[in-house]
Amino acid sequence: MKYVRTPDERFANLPGYPYEPHYADIADTEGGRLRMHYLDEGPRDAAPVLLLHGEPSWSYLYRKMIPILIDAGHRVIAPDLIGFGKSDKPLEVTDYSYARHVTWTSELIFDVLDLDHMTFFGQDWGGLIGLRLVAARPERFDRVVTGNTGLPRGDGKATEAFLAWQKFSRESPKFDIGALVNGGSLQRLSDGEIAAYDAPFPDDTYKSGARIFPSFVPVDETFPEVTENRAAWEVLRTFTKPWLCTFSDKDPITAGGDALFLREVPGTAGQPHVTISDAGHFLQENKGEELAHVIVNFIASTR
Repeated sequence: MKYVRTPDERFANLPGYPYEPHYADIADTEGGRLRMHYLDEGPRDAAPVLLLHGEPSWSYLYRKMIPILIDAGHRVIAPDLIGFGKSDKPLEVTDYSYARHVTWTSELIFDVLDLDHMTFFGQDWGGLIGLRLVAARPERFDRVVTGNTGLPRGDGKATEAFLAWQKFSRESPKFDIGALVNGGSLQRLSDGEIAAYDAPFPDDTYKSGARIFPSFVPVDETFPEVTENRAAWEVLRTFTKPWLCTFSDKDPITAGGDALFLREVPGTAGQPHVTISDAGHFLQENKGEELAHVIVNFIASTR
């Protein structure tokens, strides 16, 4: 599998991101290895908070939340999915699939880092991948927090906003990552923050993963991973550990997505679910500090 690796100098002096990089070698599908980046902050002996980003962002998305979680005494793990951030980026769109992202991330979390007693938070594709990990190894997770995400089974109705985004990602001749994240945030990002989201992608050869990701969402039952997602839901319907929904109020893509979790996951019963006000799709950008405090309080109240 051929890949590109973003030069380190692209990540120099990013605003609000002083964190040391960590890397793991992850198996690709052809007997080779891919380098996967992750942040590992806070005390190593504390129960970890796992933060998974989605499309087309990277761990930079969690820069406002990490200090608050650390100050509360938590260890924070924030990976960059393969194809994003400081992780290696396979060159061909055919190198990527939903199943491969689950496998790559699973190897990092369960095999390399061997994490246990986790609190999971996932947004966007962070949820689509992370909830598969929760379903695969529920004993490794103490609680779950979901925001602006889902685990589609191919039996729902995709929003017009999502279908438009899916078409744009495949067909648009211009695919500026920083501008896309800025557009999904209610408040305009600074020029430095926009540049930070562009940093992993020096040119279009680095963007195959970002381009193809939206096409993997199972919008109907013909999509790959529908069977696997439905099997995961069978496990989640038995998940009685604490589960909190923290969806934002101004995300046209995932609006109403919390209803399925509230209806079908028993762990959501009686929890203090919150709607994050005045936040767009990237609620970590608009209300990252507020979201971090919600997670801190949730952990403290469900130990």
